[in-house]
Amino acid sequence: MADTTSEYAIEVNDVSMIFNIASEQLNNLKEYFIKIMRHELFFKEFRALDHVSFKVRRGEVVGLVGTNGSGKSTMLKCIAGVLEPSEGTITVRGNIAPLIELGAGFDPELTARENIYLNGSLLGYSREFVDGHLQDIIDFAELQDFMDMPLKNYSSGMVARIAFAIATVTEPDVLIVDETLSVGDVFFQEKCEQRIKHFIESGNVTVLFVSHSMEQVERICQRAIWIEKGVQRMDGPAAEVLAAYSEQFS
Repeated sequence: MADTTSEYAIEVNDVSMIFNIASEQLNNLKEYFIKIMRHELFFKEFRALDHVSFKVRRGEVVGLVGTNGSGKSTMLKCIAGVLEPSEGTITVRGNIAPLIELGAGFDPELTARENIYLNGSLLGYSREFVDGHLQDIIDFAELQDFMDMPLKNYSSGMVARIAFAIATVTEPDVLIVDETLSVGDVFFQEKCEQRIKHFIESGNVTVLFVSHSMEQVERICQRAIWIEKGVQRMDGPAAEVLAAYSEQFS
């Protein structure tokens, strides 16, 4: 049973994420295995996250900012449980709706309707729950005429519509959003943002939000955390953090 006594929905304590990458570029898999067998392939350590710590209160809306490759998405994946941190601990209280890689876990050979049930089960929804909310998902995605089409024929924007509608059909305890609103047309982006704002206004949903749009982060988030090259640079009110971040690269 989830701990509902703490004021914090998320606690990240001294987290590091270390990847071992090949020290040289290989052209094919055969060359890779030959070098492995001969003990000629060496790896170097890459720290995607380097001793990051922060806490997020229940109902708080926090943006993660930083340049490409800074570790933002890695941090979200660790919090969502997709990756296991190399060092440190992460505690999340409540159920999570991770909008990180929209469409992950979908089967392109199945229809959109079938994928709603498949993806819903991965998010912990029962078949009865999906049955009861199927029309809500279809209506929000605005793809009524394409429900029985194989997902392989969908555009990335159409897949994003379905994935977002499934993940947010019910109010989660923790909503993790990584560049979700950059996919699809501007009208659907606004619709997604309105649903996120509805969650925020309820005061019950904790939101972690990543976007390359500083205006969007400032508009949605109360607080921002700046991570650069895996290192936590700043944590504070969104306007102050974004100003410092913008000044760094101006």
